Amino acid sequence: MAQAKPGDTVQVHYQGSLEDGTIFDSSEGKDPLEFTLGEQNVIPGFENAVLGMAVGETRKTHIPPEEAYGQYREELIIFVEKDKFPAHIAPEPGIKLQLQSEEGGTAVVTVTDVEPERIVLDGNHELAGKALQFEISLVAIS
Repeated sequence: MAQAKPGDTVQVHYQGSLEDGTIFDSSEGKDPLEFTLGEQNVIPGFENAVLGMAVGETRKTHIPPEEAYGQYREELIIFVEKDKFPAHIAPEPGIKLQLQSEEGGTAVVTVTDVEPERIVLDGNHELAGKALQFEISLVAIS
């Protein structure tokens, strides 16, 4: 039976949860997730879990932060003075914004606090610093 290897395009169904059992993502009720192994379209730990699987196989895996979204980094907290914040955006905790760097790159940040004089933005992924659990079922290899 064929096993998934680098270069294969695979389709998987999955459920992702935190260590406390909280489900943060699932393909249930959706089309399977399709990606090509080796192209780094998914987090490394997820891709590594799929490698070697056969169609019809289901695997449970634990992914440490280093193989998921990395460790939480304090240096990605940004403080913006209120008078420098765009007037057309009403900052509220939880909203996500896209910032553009002078080099032309973009980053997604989350407003975490609105203080009297400044806005606090967090550039960390919401799952940074967290170990993840996945149940993955391989549906197809092409």
